[in-house]
Order: sequence, then structure tokens, then C-alpha cells
Amino acid sequence: MIYDLHSHTTASDGSLTPVELVTRADVRQVGVLAVTDHDTVDGLTAAKREIDLKKLKLKLVNGVEISTKWHGFEIHIVGLCIDPEDSVLLSCLDTQLKHREIRAQSMSDKLEKKGIENVYQEAREMAVGKCVSRTHFAKVLLQRGVVSNFDAAFKKYLGKGKSAYVSPNWMDIETAVKIIKRAGGIAVIAHPIRYDMSNKWLAKLVAEFAEHGGDALEVGLTQQSPNQRLHISTLANKHNLHSSQGSDFHAPARWTDLGKSLYLTEQCKPVWQHPKWRYA
Repeated sequence: MIYDLHSHTTASDGSLTPVELVTRADVRQVGVLAVTDHDTVDGLTAAKREIDLKKLKLKLVNGVEISTKWHGFEIHIVGLCIDPEDSVLLSCLDTQLKHREIRAQSMSDKLEKKGIENVYQEAREMAVGKCVSRTHFAKVLLQRGVVSNFDAAFKKYLGKGKSAYVSPNWMDIETAVKIIKRAGGIAVIAHPIRYDMSNKWLAKLVAEFAEHGGDALEVGLTQQSPNQRLHISTLANKHNLHSSQGSDFHAPARWTDLGKSLYLTEQCKPVWQHPKWRYA
């Protein structure tokens, strides 16, 4: 059974609609898929409807990925097995989306001072859902020929410390964990190896996350070394956390695709063995 517990749709910054996403997951023989859009649950209903309509073997997990701020780092907390109709969760996600809008407009203002006008308007039109992200901004800059490739948009304009970067006003990790757990979910630190921090800071992050009631670490990713996988699984065990895995799928790509190279080490406690585990 292939578990892919981290994926995105056009409800946030993914390139596939919820219908296209579950179809691709089924074709790629993914058995369990979590749809975890950034700060929104808007794609879940359509994904579930398509699975039921086409009678796919694929099992859906209701999820979300919440952006948080921690000691200057932007940390993403995935919520698995959530109740997507929980009123507190929906209220907090609505606040997050409002912060995204404010941030997007500020980034657009900074780009305008560089002579690059109306980026927000184009990014807003590109975003199918309510979530406008730096990904949409990067796509606009690439389409206009301002940058030669997607990564260059972050390296020159949108990345931390660059000319159009705006510090996000996200909630803290403790709040995100509480919201997820109140909605009946399982709180997971997404892609812990990708935060550009030292092992010392990573250990501090995981320890605080566990103290706040966090449940799991994303141990299995599509692109990581065996040593990285072992290191994260060791951290999970040290703090009695479960282990998750996910492709962080945004678009079909050669090296990162749904279900690709996802596995846990032998020492892991799979998140799908968590007492709160359930399907949509």
C-alpha cells in the first residue's frame, strides 16, 4: 500500500484540480492520499466526490497544511484526519488567508518599486482558489520573462532577505497544533529537512513541537538521502512521535510525483497507526 500524505491542488498552489489530483493518484497506484492544501480545505469536497463517483480504490484523508512562524523560520504543520467543517479551524484558516492577501499586496508593492507592475493582479487571477502564494508570484515573473526559471524568482525577488520578500504574519506552532487537534486531527511537521536550519535548531524545533502536543514528523520524502531519513526517524522516536510520509506534490515532475520513493525506516511508528487515524 502506497501512502502519500502531503499533496496540493489548485485550491492553493498546486497545478491540478482536486479531480485531476485524485485521478493521477489512482493511476499511480497510490492507495491512500491526503489532500493538504495551504491554509484551506476547499479542495476536499471535490476530491471525495470524484473518488465516490468513479468508485476509485483510492482512500482519501482530509488534510490541511498550516503556515506558522517560529524563531524567524516559516514552519509548515500538516493536519491529517481533520474535520474540515470544524468552526474554529475554518475561522483560523480564514484569518490565515487574509494575512496571505495582505502579504501578497505588500510583495506586489515592492515589485512595483522595482518597475515590475501589477503582479498581484495577475497572481490573483492565476490562483483558482482563495490562496495567493509566492508560487503564483513566481509563475507570473516567469511568464513575463522577468526571470529565466522558477527558482530564480525566489533567489532574486521572493526569497527571504530578497528585495520583494515580506515577512509573513502566521500563527505560532502551538496554536496550529491546538487547532488541528481540536478538529480531531493529527499534527505533523512537514518536510523537516527543508528548513535550512542546523541540526541543533532542528532538534529544538522537534522538542518544542512535541511539548506542544504534536503527533508526528514527515520522515519519508520523495527527495532525500538515506542519512536524512534516518536522522528524522531517530528524532521522531526520541520524542515518541509517529512518522509520516508525503511527496509534497504540486505538479507532475520527473523527480517528484505522487507516491514516488515514499517509505519509512524500520524504527518508525507509521502515522496511519495513530489512534486518531481515519479516512474521509
